[in-house]
Amino acid sequence: MSIPIRNLYYIFCYAWAHFPGGEALEVGDDEAPDLQNLFAKLLIEGLHKIIRRGLARGYVELNEDLRTPRGRILLNEVIKRQTLLRGQAACRYDELQTDILHNQIVKATVRLLERSETLLSEYRHELGILARQLEAVSDIRLSPGVFRRVQISRHNRTYSMLMKLCEFVFQSALPEDGGTNARFADVLEDEIRMSAVFEDFLRNFYAHEQREYSVKRNNFLWDAVSLTETGSALLPIMQTDIMLRSEVRTIVADAKFYKETLRGHQNSSPKIRSNHLYQLFTYLHHARIKEPKKIIGGMLIYPSAGYHVQEDYEISGSHVRIATINLDLRWREIHAGLLDLLQKNPSPAKMVATEGRS
Repeated sequence: MSIPIRNLYYIFCYAWAHFPGGEALEVGDDEAPDLQNLFAKLLIEGLHKIIRRGLARGYVELNEDLRTPRGRILLNEVIKRQTLLRGQAACRYDELQTDILHNQIVKATVRLLERSETLLSEYRHELGILARQLEAVSDIRLSPGVFRRVQISRHNRTYSMLMKLCEFVFQSALPEDGGTNARFADVLEDEIRMSAVFEDFLRNFYAHEQREYSVKRNNFLWDAVSLTETGSALLPIMQTDIMLRSEVRTIVADAKFYKETLRGHQNSSPKIRSNHLYQLFTYLHHARIKEPKKIIGGMLIYPSAGYHVQEDYEISGSHVRIATINLDLRWREIHAGLLDLLQKNPSPAKMVATEGRS
């Protein structure tokens, strides 16, 4: 699958709730010719905003011998090392510093991107300047465990997009022999990671770009009664990708990112993946139970991958739309096409334009 860099910019921005403001910004191949340069551009943009507002600070525990006692005096250390003979007391205290995990992750990601051999010189220069502005922040080695320790709250929510970007950069970087440089995998080939990005992109796009529906994920309780004491605890969570709700209508949408939209067996025509329909059918069943007075509809949305699909069905009383969106179009066409999918009868003109460009 091929998605232009200018459109990947929008996809990642929406997925990480970093919405482009004002007029649509065209990020062309001349500005960011490949993925690592796009990551660098996003990191530079985000970090500049953080620095202008002031780096997040947190309390860091320090152990130090001080002439003026501060915090807690460590009596065992005072006796053991005879610090009073030097007129000092061994103290443990908390100090508000910028040397916290969030900033350490950002600095490590800056260094990682800076080592990419194909990085544009202007981005390498800007990253070098940013790294020097983070001199007071400790150097750490990125690992999956580091990102699991990150906690985002209302006090540091400006870091939310940066943390997601840094983790994605780390997951995409493949160290070269010797560890001095890094190259980047083709993340578009990774259906698992891109499925999560595509889902977040669609959910945040619809939450930000229209006002008819409220948009969020939703958990359903199974329409089931356990016949044993322990049975209920074994039922998995049933969580929708995207739930759009208005006063009269609810749409259950599932986002699916696959290199092949349809699946076909030998000597048979391609079909919609049955497990996707089964999953959506289950969601619709439980949505009707939960909201019996509403019109319940469903959507399966795929990126276009060799097939243009726009089909509407009525399944057990619910309107179901199976659609692809061509991510190779100009962004304004993608924007209009995604909003058009929410209409009961989508515009034929847009569908012809999409089909002609796929």
